[in-house]
Amino acid sequence: MSHDPSFYRTPADAIAAPPERLAYVTAFDPAGQVKDAIAVLDTDPASPGYGRVVGWSELPTAGNELHHFGWNACSSALCHQGHAQYGASLERRYLIVPGLRSSRTYVLDTKPDPRHPRVVRTIEADELATKAGYSRPHTLHCGPGAIFMSALGGANGNEGPAGIALLDHDTFDVIGAWEADRGDQFLGYDVWWHLNHDTVITSEWATPSMIENGLNPEDLLGRKFGHHLNFWSMSERTLVQRVDLGDAHQMVLELRPAHDPSQTWGFTGATVNVEDLSGSVWLWYRDGDAWAIRKVITIPAEPASAGDLPPALQPFGAVPPLITDIDLSVDDRWLYVSCWGTGELKQYDVSDPFAPRETGSVRLGGIVGRQPHPAAPGQPLGGGPQMVELSRDGSRVYVTNSLYAAWDDVFYPDGVGAWLAKLDANTAAGGLSADARFFAQGEVFRGLRVHQTRLAGGDASSDSYCFTK
Repeated sequence: MSHDPSFYRTPADAIAAPPERLAYVTAFDPAGQVKDAIAVLDTDPASPGYGRVVGWSELPTAGNELHHFGWNACSSALCHQGHAQYGASLERRYLIVPGLRSSRTYVLDTKPDPRHPRVVRTIEADELATKAGYSRPHTLHCGPGAIFMSALGGANGNEGPAGIALLDHDTFDVIGAWEADRGDQFLGYDVWWHLNHDTVITSEWATPSMIENGLNPEDLLGRKFGHHLNFWSMSERTLVQRVDLGDAHQMVLELRPAHDPSQTWGFTGATVNVEDLSGSVWLWYRDGDAWAIRKVITIPAEPASAGDLPPALQPFGAVPPLITDIDLSVDDRWLYVSCWGTGELKQYDVSDPFAPRETGSVRLGGIVGRQPHPAAPGQPLGGGPQMVELSRDGSRVYVTNSLYAAWDDVFYPDGVGAWLAKLDANTAAGGLSADARFFAQGEVFRGLRVHQTRLAGGDASSDSYCFTK
């Protein structure tokens, strides 16, 4: 069928495509007073607007806590028969933006002017609850037959079970819940898949009440957060296997499967080990007829004086790395790990996914370090690299600094501000450095905090591919 040129048959095609010229960033008011927005930044190094906010699309409401968002369609459309009915009309055009706190979801049209997306549809919380039985929408991926949207809560104030709602590719109407049989699964967070292997994977964070007002140390020390990966049959919509990382490893968050559709491995991060405050990255892989998981990276906590720590960490005398996001390059060679607590973004060579090798690191912000950006050397930064987005060719890394408003305030009680930085990655030998020309912060975001970034034409964490050649 005729298709959008930003639908790429293979990972190699995506890498070779023209670079992104715009970045879309969610911006929200933690106080819920000022209307939330999508900020648009110029990413063309030859442009006079490089690194600046060049568009601002205000939403109709405040208090949404805009979180992870995605495209209505992407490269996987090239092999899903569920897309065929739309023919040439299906294109990477609409941004679907969930509000984790409000349970509303906004659809923005990036045409005709990609610098000024327009809100064209609002999926109200009642529609999500009535048709799918869910609340607190979190993560979006275009998929087979529908758009998949993970959700953390149940309907009518229920804590769960969490799950996946399906949205119509064309109308964006809520179709219903995806799961036919969820077994013991209750918590939710991210959703991804191995398309060619009939497998969906979900991860686990917490119930809405556990995140709503910030981190409760009793929940953490009581090991109440999620610590499983859930593997599902995509065709049957049933839970096949749950793999437990061990309840010391709390908050199993982002899922990054191999982009090569022939592979059956991927990475996930565990935010914190309650026994030693370390963070970790785990590899899942196929072992015979079952799924297995192995810890392949451990990042230790860093000792610190109690006086330099927020009250929540003072009893421990250390800063946990707090792994809150990971991202895998489209060629499946480089893995990036954000350590939001220590203010570090780490780069690993994962050519052998069973034996990652650290090859680069940049520090910005951090609970104790407050490392300035090279563009503002005298200015201590709040927050740290949190959400990570990677260009298709792997050479540009974009990081934002807010996690979730109530959690920001626990770990950075004097404020995180708002900033977005671009880092340059060496894709041949490894290495990472901050781009002094690209650092958006503070007033350019009109007093709002920023969370996730999406790149025009696709990026490393929003596409899955159908073909190897």
